[in-house]
Amino acid sequence: MDHYDSQQTNDYMQPEEDWDRDLLLDPAWEKQQRKTFTAWCNSHLRKAGTQIENIEEDFRDGLKLMLLLEVISGERLAKPERGKMRVHKISNVNKALDFIASKGVKLVSIGAEEIVDGNVKMTLGMIWTIILRFAIQDISVEETSAKEGLLLWCQRKTAPYKNVNIQNFHISWKDGLGFCALIHRHRPELIDYGKLRKDDPLTNLNTAFDVAEKYLDIPKMLDAEDIVGTARPDEKAIMTYVSSFYHAFSGAQKAETAANRICKVLAVNQENEQLMEDYEKLASDLLEWIRRTIPWLENRAPENTMHAMQQKLEDFRDYRRLHKPPKVQEKCQLEINFNTLQTKLRLSNRPAFMPSEGRMVSDINNAWGCLEQAEKGYEEWLLNEIRRLERLDHLAEKFRQKASIHEAWTDGKEAMLRQKDYETATLSEIKALLKKHEAFESDLAAHQDRVEQIAAIAQELNELDYYDSPSVNARCQKICDQWDNLGALTQKRREALERTEKLLETIDQLYLEYAKRAAPFNNWMEGAMEDLQDTFIVHTIEEIQGLTTAHEQFKATLPDADKERLAILGIHNEVSKIVQTYHVNMAGTNPYTTITPQEINSKWDHVRQLVPRRDQALTEEHARQQHNERLRKQFAAQANVIGPWIQTKMEEIGRISIEMHGTLEDQLSHLRQYEKSIVNYKPKIDQLEGDHQLIQEALIFDNKHTNYTMEHIRVGWEQLLTTIARTINEVENQILTRDAKGISQEQMNEFRASFNHFDRGEAEFARIMSIVDPNRLGVVTFQAFIDFMSRETADTDTADQVMASFKILAGDKNYITVDELRRELPPDQAEYCIARMAPYTGPDAVPGALDYMSFSTALYGESDL
Repeated sequence: MDHYDSQQTNDYMQPEEDWDRDLLLDPAWEKQQRKTFTAWCNSHLRKAGTQIENIEEDFRDGLKLMLLLEVISGERLAKPERGKMRVHKISNVNKALDFIASKGVKLVSIGAEEIVDGNVKMTLGMIWTIILRFAIQDISVEETSAKEGLLLWCQRKTAPYKNVNIQNFHISWKDGLGFCALIHRHRPELIDYGKLRKDDPLTNLNTAFDVAEKYLDIPKMLDAEDIVGTARPDEKAIMTYVSSFYHAFSGAQKAETAANRICKVLAVNQENEQLMEDYEKLASDLLEWIRRTIPWLENRAPENTMHAMQQKLEDFRDYRRLHKPPKVQEKCQLEINFNTLQTKLRLSNRPAFMPSEGRMVSDINNAWGCLEQAEKGYEEWLLNEIRRLERLDHLAEKFRQKASIHEAWTDGKEAMLRQKDYETATLSEIKALLKKHEAFESDLAAHQDRVEQIAAIAQELNELDYYDSPSVNARCQKICDQWDNLGALTQKRREALERTEKLLETIDQLYLEYAKRAAPFNNWMEGAMEDLQDTFIVHTIEEIQGLTTAHEQFKATLPDADKERLAILGIHNEVSKIVQTYHVNMAGTNPYTTITPQEINSKWDHVRQLVPRRDQALTEEHARQQHNERLRKQFAAQANVIGPWIQTKMEEIGRISIEMHGTLEDQLSHLRQYEKSIVNYKPKIDQLEGDHQLIQEALIFDNKHTNYTMEHIRVGWEQLLTTIARTINEVENQILTRDAKGISQEQMNEFRASFNHFDRGEAEFARIMSIVDPNRLGVVTFQAFIDFMSRETADTDTADQVMASFKILAGDKNYITVDELRRELPPDQAEYCIARMAPYTGPDAVPGALDYMSFSTALYGESDL
């Protein structure tokens, strides 16, 4: 305390001269201390329902000063003087100063008279002394106290905030972030710290002051403007305000510490109670397990089977290996837990734990001793019982093994011996069944020894009083009865197989004979049916007569065939009699043939039905051939007339085209009369077409009565009509050419003579042919020849001549107008030219000028080519 007081005196209890010097250096400090100390005093005085307005005036009578000390210390001071005189006020102030001194604080240069006189420096110094003693001295953080403790607390609380660095109680707080960090660290919901900026200290300081006043009950002790406006804020004012934060938040820490202390005590109690409950449950479960296990270990009732005893031994081994070790561990753990619990109770000043009745550690040890006593001898008894049962089980297993082998062998044997497969078997299958039966009889004899062994073992088990003897005896009796039955069934099956073999051998001989005769007869019938149904195509009466003769020869063989059929059916009937007499079940068929009597009769009936059908078909075909012959003759009679007629007319037209005389008009008239006479012949052609259609419908493909076919007649008729039409057209074109080119009749006659005697060997043949046959067809028409000759001999119009004519009409201009065309040419020709002439575009063009030159050239474009 002496060190603290001296430190406090050296650091804070400065003489009056220091106070004067401080205030003279920075008058702002006095203002800050006035506001801060006043707010700090009021934060305590309001608890007594009062406050101060002026710190140097309101403490002068000493009354509120004494009241302040009572509130912050929680102690009663001496009764104050109520007088108004100076002496009364000095007395009250001295009582207050004495109380402060009684708390170990040395007051230097502070007397009651200065306080009563309202000395501001002394009054602020006194209040600062009170703040140091009652708000800062008791602060303790990590072995530091007072100012250093408060500074360390601030540094610890603001350490997570990178933009806060608290190193003192003046300039470290100027930006306001230190105050905001303290609030956010303890009450993060009150300030959105992320939105604060270091360059906005006024906002930061006002935010902290407002929040502290509103939510933490810390009054505003500082002005933000004063702190920002002062180069070095007053340290005492900052410390006073910061200490309020410490006390506000340390109160919550004290409450938390108290709650933690309570929780710790309760946790110890809960843990102890849980240990007690765990002990009770573990002890109860362990005693219950011992109670259930002892009767099982004391049970010595023997089992009848080796398996049951081995299971008991296995259960006991499981008990020793799996079930008991955990219980041993539980028993040990139970004792450990009991001792641990008692130790914890003793250390926490709790009464010792007393388990419920019957669950003491000694009770569990006693029960455990009974358990181990029951174990003794149980395993030895199990092994002795197993050895005893092993002897009996060996015999019983031997009996079961041999019985099972025998039963497996006999399984299905009775059913096999009772089956009547021989009733539906063939002869070869019967012989195979007999050999198989002989092998079974040998196998049956070999099993006689095993049956005797089974009976002997069963007798021995009876004598040893085996527990399951009734079951063994019943099984043995069943095996013996079955054995006797198998012997009887074996003998009965052998007799049935031998009897069936003899019957089937007889039937087999009959089957073989049936097959030898049925096969050729069946082939004969199939051939006959094929011939009778064979479709025939004939074209003459001679061919159909040959078919009819062959059919009559076939019908003569039918009586002998019917006799053979009856003989074959008789063999099959013999087989049927044997089957009915001896009740043979003929499930199989004749192995030598697939031909059945039903098939023979069916085919025979079919042959009998096909014969009259064949008769009718031959008769109908004979009549059809006679009708076809009449159609051939009818067609040939007409074709033999029309064919030569067409040929004659074609020759006549050829001569006419060469030998025609007279004018072209006379030739044209003559040709048209000739054409009319040919067209009048058409009805005969149509009649021949009708006869040809009848022949086609009758499917007649040849006609020996004529060499003309309808196709020949059609082609000739069409050529005839085409030739006369072409000849007439040629004359008509000659008339057009003559009129167009002004060729006289004498010139035309000369052209005709030249054309008829045209010599292909002339030197200019190639040139002339390129003109008269431009398409290289190898044919030169008289019309083409006339065009050539007229070009060679006549002076025809050209494009230049037409262009010169237009130039005359245009008055020797290079263009012609619409009016000039309509004035000089007929209306149709004028409009024709106007519609097709292009506008003239020369340098001398006038509106409406037309280009007659390009028009003239276009008129002869293709002709020039």
